[in-house]
Amino acid sequence: MAETVGKRGAVVGTEPRGRVVEGLRTYRLIAAMWIRSTMAYRTSFALTTFGNFAMTALDFVAILLMFSRVDALGGWSLGEVALLYGLSGVSFGLADLAIGSMDRLGRRVRDGTLDTLLVRPAPVLAQVAADRFALRRLGRVVQGLLVLGYALVVLDVDWTAAKLLLMPVMLLGGAGIFAAVFVAAGAFQFVAQDASEVANAFTYGGTTMLQYPPTVFALDLVRGVTFLVPLAFVNWLPASFVLDRPYPLDLPGWAAFTTPLVAVACGALAGLAWRAGLRSYRSTGS
Repeated sequence: MAETVGKRGAVVGTEPRGRVVEGLRTYRLIAAMWIRSTMAYRTSFALTTFGNFAMTALDFVAILLMFSRVDALGGWSLGEVALLYGLSGVSFGLADLAIGSMDRLGRRVRDGTLDTLLVRPAPVLAQVAADRFALRRLGRVVQGLLVLGYALVVLDVDWTAAKLLLMPVMLLGGAGIFAAVFVAAGAFQFVAQDASEVANAFTYGGTTMLQYPPTVFALDLVRGVTFLVPLAFVNWLPASFVLDRPYPLDLPGWAAFTTPLVAVACGALAGLAWRAGLRSYRSTGS
């Protein structure tokens, strides 16, 4: 089947699977280009990665300072909070590494440089996501993994097959949820071009909130991040199952295993929002 390029830069006349493959290929090529550019200055890469590691580590230092004064935070011990922190940090770090460049979209819409992406025979979402791919963001992932490892060492968890299986599932599912939030926030910037800080409230703000137990937040806020923007499925619900703790909002036991389904649903909704935002885009004409 012949392929043509639509006015929005997407490949028209191909099957959906073909568009996904083309998008992944585009993303891989652009990301590889930026990685090669980054590794040309290895010392700078090492320093910026360490800086990223150190800056995110300050969040956990703040938690350690809190526990120097208290034995529990909202009824959760240091090890349990460290588990929440590690799960949130790794999940968000993976999403930020893969698609964190979405927060640059508002600038492209304002200055008209998005037009250059629209005329290329490649999916716009893949181009925006891979734009200026920052390998230094691995520092956040590594820092989250270290805290997660610490939590698993100090906690006395009664490990079962279900709990062992849930650990990698919630990390990947959590990354998928955060990635969907990044895409939805990017779509919002088609409408509100100066909305990067609003988007950051749900991405960077969301991962900061998830570092703390749900018991320290108001009930309405817990409901909001469970049913409206379902960040609670990143770590609060599955971690409660691993730690044998009561679930937030007294949700049923099977809710801890729905993180992948929530990630797929969020991804589908974010995709719809992205397509609607892209259709509404009007060039600056410059």
